[in-house]
Amino acid sequence: MQEDTFFMGVVKMKLYTISTGDIAYRYEKSIVVFFKGARKVLSTSVFNGGYHENYKAVFNHDGKVGSGMPCEMLADTYTEHMQILAERIGLEPDLVTGMGTAADMENVAIESLNYEELTVTAIVTGGIETNGGRVGDPSDYYKPLEKPNKLGTINIILVLDTDMPPGTLARALVTCTEAKTAAIQELLAGSNYSTGLATGSGTDQTIIVANTESELYLEGAGKHSKLGELIGKTVTKAVKKALSKQSGLNPKTQHNVFKRLKRFKVTTQSIWDLYQQQSVSGVLKPEFLEAAESLAVEPLMLTYTSLYIHLLDQFLWDLLDKNEVMEAAEKILATIATEYNSEAVVLTDVSVEAMMRSWSELFVDIVTNKLGRA
Repeated sequence: MQEDTFFMGVVKMKLYTISTGDIAYRYEKSIVVFFKGARKVLSTSVFNGGYHENYKAVFNHDGKVGSGMPCEMLADTYTEHMQILAERIGLEPDLVTGMGTAADMENVAIESLNYEELTVTAIVTGGIETNGGRVGDPSDYYKPLEKPNKLGTINIILVLDTDMPPGTLARALVTCTEAKTAAIQELLAGSNYSTGLATGSGTDQTIIVANTESELYLEGAGKHSKLGELIGKTVTKAVKKALSKQSGLNPKTQHNVFKRLKRFKVTTQSIWDLYQQQSVSGVLKPEFLEAAESLAVEPLMLTYTSLYIHLLDQFLWDLLDKNEVMEAAEKILATIATEYNSEAVVLTDVSVEAMMRSWSELFVDIVTNKLGRA
């Protein structure tokens, strides 16, 4: 049930009442969770991050000036900016921790699961369309005070309705991060900085909250514990829902070869450029792209292309050698060619460039044949 009140000059909308009694509100561009009692908090934020037991609230803020616009800075440093922001939304800056993002607060996803007296609640906003990356990708900066100005960020507020020692709270953060990565991997979202699958964005932040006043006391938050299981399920589901709402990233939109191949720099534009290099026919670009997009979502094309990509991934991960990948990849290309009554293409090498070139040549040939028969 939503409840509108007026607080510090802005409309405050009640989003969710957590099992702890804590209430999450949305103040236009911020989501704030107010604590009803003592809480243990572990935050990855630069602003009042680390472990604390005296905080009164935590928050998540959309820093964009407007839709599609850059984030607003209220001070010279990020920490000072967040202090001013906390004051603006009626919080005591020294008794809160908060996270900044470019994700819209209306696209928040809230998931909660319980087992007997234990309840876990995840409040997630997220977007990785411009900032998604894989751990180990080339970095943007080194100097401690420089921050990359990139949109994105998966921000998680995870509330655990149980007491626990600080070490278990830290273990809950590990489990939460694994769950976030699992959600992204299951969507096959690619990195924007390498050919790998994304594991998060470059600016992800997490706040874990434990209920100090709970009679329940747990010391395990790993995958073998019930707490770890609930963390995994709630976070995975909430991250997927948030990414779908914010970025349109979901199984339906990923059912497209160009979505799967984006991390290898294969796009509708690269396919059009290759067509222009190879063809002398006068097919207009809109007509060609329409045919290409139609072919991109055909089940047969997507299924075999997915297998082809996974072969390349396993080669890059040193799980399959060059000869194994060459043999299997040639068979997949030959099968696609046969199914679409097209000429087989030659795979000259096992590398990102060679495999993407052969696939692209075959795809262009199939599109050209379809247009010729139209």
